[in-house]
Amino acid sequence: MPEDTVDHAKLRHHGDVDAVPGLLDFAVNVQGSAPPPWLRERLAARLDTLGRYPVAAEEAAARAAVAARHGRDPSEVLLLAGAAEGFAMLPKLAPRLAAVVHPSFTEPELALRDARVPVHRVLLEPPYRLESAVVPQDADLVVLGNPTNPTSVLHPAAALHALRRPGRILVVDEAFADAIAGEPESLAQLRDSDVLVLRSLTKTWALAGLRCGYFLGAPELLDRLAHGRAHWPLGSLQLEAIAATAAPDAVAEAGRRAEVIAAERVSMIERLTAAGLEVHTPAHGPFLLVRATDGELLRKHLASAGIAVRRADTFPGLGPDHLRVAVRSAADVDRLIAAIP
Repeated sequence: MPEDTVDHAKLRHHGDVDAVPGLLDFAVNVQGSAPPPWLRERLAARLDTLGRYPVAAEEAAARAAVAARHGRDPSEVLLLAGAAEGFAMLPKLAPRLAAVVHPSFTEPELALRDARVPVHRVLLEPPYRLESAVVPQDADLVVLGNPTNPTSVLHPAAALHALRRPGRILVVDEAFADAIAGEPESLAQLRDSDVLVLRSLTKTWALAGLRCGYFLGAPELLDRLAHGRAHWPLGSLQLEAIAATAAPDAVAEAGRRAEVIAAERVSMIERLTAAGLEVHTPAHGPFLLVRATDGELLRKHLASAGIAVRRADTFPGLGPDHLRVAVRSAADVDRLIAAIP
């Protein structure tokens, strides 16, 4: 797509813009309003250490915890100040042509275009499966989400492998993978030199205000991504959060929460459908893509009723009738359903 036809404002749009303070939030995919008590206690215990810079041992401990969690070597882990930092690093790979699979989270495309990297949009038609993907053979960087935001599609690992080519790097954004029980189709444990996996801790652990994530990949690729990075790229609290949430007990807790999300999602699909909305299925993530007769009008009506949902026309391939709603508890869904005219 020619650069002069790209709407950068739409690419930069994020759900937090829709989640106006005071509204019941179905727009942002963060689970809960704060980290669980045990994680808050871990973070609070570190406050007295904020008078000194993070030391190498703290960074090494966090990397080792993430590596153990995914069955990898610490050299295959690059800690990030949120997944957004990872997307901002992608231009350092110096691709000649990047292919971005859509509909999907727009931050990677924005980062690449801002760095003047040529970008080809691979637009999937409903039901948004990779079988219909037409990726240019000369694309040496391919970026996609799994599960995909906002369609909630979970691509089979085999379909991801089919995108690999000699000389091509595949970047898989798994920001919501830990919200799926068992993390099926994840490539996080794949130790090949042409695959990068991006993880976020923001959603499951309600750490949006702290910014925590990591890349998994071959050391030589991670070195290229980290080149020129500032000193102390992560603070002490970020390192503590990453180490804590990679521990076996935390991973098990996330798995249990994923099972709750799955049950809430099934119920929510039934109720939204009964309310007259078209819900894209099958859905696997902690959010749903819905379509209304007049999505923009419905979004404004819900906002006036105290409920925020995410506009989805900012995702390439979707239109103004599309909305994204986070999977929430039955009590919250009660309010949403009651507000739908």
